[in-house]
Amino acid sequence: MSDVAFDRIRDAIVTGELAPGSQIKDSELAEYLGLSRTPVREALARLVDTGLVEAKPAAYTRVTALDRADVETTLAVIEVLDQLAVTSAVPNLTDKMIDTMRTANKDFAKAVQKNDISTALSADDRLHSVIIDAAANPVLKRLIHQVHPQIHRIYYRKFSSLLGGQDTIDHHNELIELCAAHDADAAAKLSAQHHRYLGGLIGELFDADEFTANN
Repeated sequence: MSDVAFDRIRDAIVTGELAPGSQIKDSELAEYLGLSRTPVREALARLVDTGLVEAKPAAYTRVTALDRADVETTLAVIEVLDQLAVTSAVPNLTDKMIDTMRTANKDFAKAVQKNDISTALSADDRLHSVIIDAAANPVLKRLIHQVHPQIHRIYYRKFSSLLGGQDTIDHHNELIELCAAHDADAAAKLSAQHHRYLGGLIGELFDADEFTANN
């Protein structure tokens, strides 16, 4: 039940159902989720580790605010991790893995056209999971999964604002072809460039006050 609570609270934070800066009371949240307080408390403790929740004993538990400096730091970390994953994975990618990436990008494109943000993020995850698994580095995989909830929260808002959807489809297509050609250096370079591009779009959202606590 702790896993169920974790997934549901995480998703509520990612989608903005639980807004940045909002207070969390485990008793109210447990009642809302139809769960007991124990798994909710355990889930909140795990969410503190992901950076989605912040807590001070006997003072507060709340959804972490979206701070521009923190977001930029997170994006810088995922850029480096992703580059390492791509470089390590490309030599190990099979034709079947490449086909899985192509299918995931087709699903991503359909979801973007429908403005179905959750499905788009799921398809994006499936595509990049191929690379993460092919990298065959358990430590790298664990670090990426640690950062992923924060990245989803950021990207959910970006796609909700219809920023970069088509460009990401095109990026995926180019990345897949470089992976199929086993050009690890070019694929890693392309991945880094795209992360910086997305960082610029996210910066525009901050400039437009789209990441304020009330949004």
